Amino acid sequence: MNKLEQQQFEYLLRLGDSDLILGQRLSAWLGHAPVLEEEMATGNVALDLVGQARSWLGLAGEIEGAGRDADRLAYFRDAFDYRNVLLAERPNGDYAYTIMRQFLYDAYHYPLLERLSASADERIREVAAKSLKEVQYHVRRSSEWVIRMGDGTRESHDRIQAALDDLWMYTGEMLTPDEVDQALLETGVAADLERVAGAWHERVREVTAEATLVIPDESWMQQGGKQGRHTEHLGYILAEMQFLPRAYPDARW
Repeated sequence: MNKLEQQQFEYLLRLGDSDLILGQRLSAWLGHAPVLEEEMATGNVALDLVGQARSWLGLAGEIEGAGRDADRLAYFRDAFDYRNVLLAERPNGDYAYTIMRQFLYDAYHYPLLERLSASADERIREVAAKSLKEVQYHVRRSSEWVIRMGDGTRESHDRIQAALDDLWMYTGEMLTPDEVDQALLETGVAADLERVAGAWHERVREVTAEATLVIPDESWMQQGGKQGRHTEHLGYILAEMQFLPRAYPDARW
């Protein structure tokens, strides 16, 4: 790959890995969600994210040109080869924690896909436009739950506020461009993260105000996931997610 292709490959891994890891996290709620309706809704969001990850990773494999398809990229890379944002790998915690993690990601994901729908790369435009329809539901659902919990009982308010306080330091990474983001923005391929950040902050302020939540003070933000530096949590996710295909690499279903 030349330098531009390498940057495109990295960028697509970021998109696909973030969706894949968050989808894997959400799937752990199946059989454990607080109510049946939420179990179904959470499962559907997880399926949407994994489906989007398959599209992004498939495109990454095409650009790489090394014979790795989406499955190969998902199941046969180690943690340091993953490029997901750190927010996606945070543990599920209680349901308020899961909802807040989802909202903070959805509030970023939707404007990101809006801008990628106008990418100079036709393949990226197509995947983004298709994914946008699903994520429109995701962000509406998670926003409604944040408001319901924040403006609900004392306990639900305290739990969702605690989740916001804990997760806030993982949000800056999504909105901060690095050299890959900047290089591909200049070619018209990537989304402008400054504009994504503006839309993210606007939605977060609007929803948290209605939920009677207090946004934490600006603080130092965790970084590194997009460059392959992860928390210890990712290794446990991959150990569970990758066991079967690695144990039986030639299996056919």
